[in-house]
Amino acid sequence: MVEIEKLQRDIKLSYNRELKSIEERVKETALHVNKEWGINPNDLSISEIKAITSTILELETKQLHDELERLVAQKEKIEREIERKSQLLQNTKYKIFDAMEAVLDKSDEAALAKLHQVKLQTIDLFDILGEMVESTIVAALEKESDIDIDEMLKEAIKELTYEAIKEGSLSTIRVRKILSTILQSAVDIAEATPTKAKEILSPTIKGLRAGLYMAIERFKQRLAFMPDEAKPILIEDYDTIIEDLNQTDVLFLQVIKTKAEESSEPVKKAMEEIDKEMQFDLQELLRLSKETADIMRAKFSKIAKSALKKGSEVLHSDAAKEAKRMGIQIIGVAKNTLNSAIKTAKDAIEKKKN
Repeated sequence: MVEIEKLQRDIKLSYNRELKSIEERVKETALHVNKEWGINPNDLSISEIKAITSTILELETKQLHDELERLVAQKEKIEREIERKSQLLQNTKYKIFDAMEAVLDKSDEAALAKLHQVKLQTIDLFDILGEMVESTIVAALEKESDIDIDEMLKEAIKELTYEAIKEGSLSTIRVRKILSTILQSAVDIAEATPTKAKEILSPTIKGLRAGLYMAIERFKQRLAFMPDEAKPILIEDYDTIIEDLNQTDVLFLQVIKTKAEESSEPVKKAMEEIDKEMQFDLQELLRLSKETADIMRAKFSKIAKSALKKGSEVLHSDAAKEAKRMGIQIIGVAKNTLNSAIKTAKDAIEKKKN
């Protein structure tokens, strides 16, 4: 039985880095192990193969590993700096709008409304989305009774949802996070005032649907006029966006269902009632989404074919060839394991007979 640690130390000392290629260096190591340790490469045990390959991997990849670690550290440093600068940028935007608001007459509601609309379209909403929704709902509930709170809150949530979604990707993960964040804030307030649960949640959920509808409608219109040079940006997410567009109703219902299941019984009951009332609206949302997906397929047909051609080229890459080799090798391992198990079973039966 070979002492693994001694074998590894010997390989480290004898490894010839002066040979030009990895193939030559590995071959030299195999010859050395055969000569010094009297082991034919074909007779190596799994633990010996693992010891030899891990030692060679360590010797061959140390420099690359160290360089990669340095790059990762640099990347993390850059990400921290990006986070700091992003926060500074956001804070500067707030200060500018606060200064603009100070210039305006506080009694001129029309002028203030226009400024706030521009502010909503300019600042990065995602980081403060939950707090904004909470403030919006509380402000709506505090308004005089002669104002239609339901319509006002629905309109406010629609705007927030639309502005949060419109400039980014329509991917399921991003849209779900935005919808969930907004709905969670509404649920929190509904939990604190269960007698007004439906009054809060109904316009919120309707506003979410309307805002998502507007964002998809905008995406659909932009597709029609998108210049060819901009299309490759979307082609990377082509399959994901097409798939997501064909199940927006499922995504929307999942967000509501998840929040309902996490909520108290009164809030859960209110959300289930609202869900039943919105089936037609969701059909409209899905219809628009499918139309958008069809336009995207038509507009991107040439690029999609080009991407497929590139995909077929990738099949001939080194990584693809290696994947194919390993797939065949795994079948070999499975066959060997199965044969070994059958042989063991037969031997056991023979022993019992004797």
